[in-house]
Amino acid sequence: MQSIKIFAHRGSKGTHPENTMAAFQKAAEIGAEGIEFDVHLSSDGELVIIHDETLDRTTSLTGYVKDHSAQMLKTADAGGKFSKEFLGEPIPFLTDVFDWARGNALLMNIEIKTDKLAYEGIEQKIIDAIRQYRMESRVVLSSFNHDSIEKAKVLAPELERALLFEGLPDNFEEILSKKMESGFHPDKNSLTEAIAEAAKKLGYKIRPWVANDETDIIKLAKMDVDVIMTDFPEKAIKILKAWQATS
Repeated sequence: MQSIKIFAHRGSKGTHPENTMAAFQKAAEIGAEGIEFDVHLSSDGELVIIHDETLDRTTSLTGYVKDHSAQMLKTADAGGKFSKEFLGEPIPFLTDVFDWARGNALLMNIEIKTDKLAYEGIEQKIIDAIRQYRMESRVVLSSFNHDSIEKAKVLAPELERALLFEGLPDNFEEILSKKMESGFHPDKNSLTEAIAEAAKKLGYKIRPWVANDETDIIKLAKMDVDVIMTDFPEKAIKILKAWQATS
């Protein structure tokens, strides 16, 4: 059995405001091996870390991320809606995360958020930042929009890439065979023993999302996945260690 890594989904999202430096710092502090986060573009082409296409749910601003300048986005409070304790927590940019990541060894799963909106040139911008900060060996690029992954493959064949799925099409094996990427990121409810075996045979690393309770974490561990993505990394690490000690 391999060593299963714990990735903090949008950082330690269950205990801290998602996709903020506070959530990423907590993930590093409690011993997660990686973090997962989402990237959009501001109106002036800066790489912004936030999950939704709009600002309303998680920040003090409203409207689409793409309609605001980086300067405006920097005025947002991305913590107050989660808890008063995090009032004033800013929206981070990709450069903020990379600057911080120089001081640790965390792996980073960057989700390119082009599944709902087309962000012209976002793939190249992300790749340029990865190369500038020399993060090539620490990054996995993923997206539900497999065209974005195809673009990344042409622009940066050296980078690790992954196909994201919510629900699996009947021909998923055909898709995996044809694309021949490195990572297979299905939602946890779609992953079965048979599907995991099929993906492994094709050479894929399996990183399902998002498992938060003991039953799901152990079920995925029994499938010997490569990574478990979770909103509660501290809890997940404890569950995984306890299970490994008895299995």
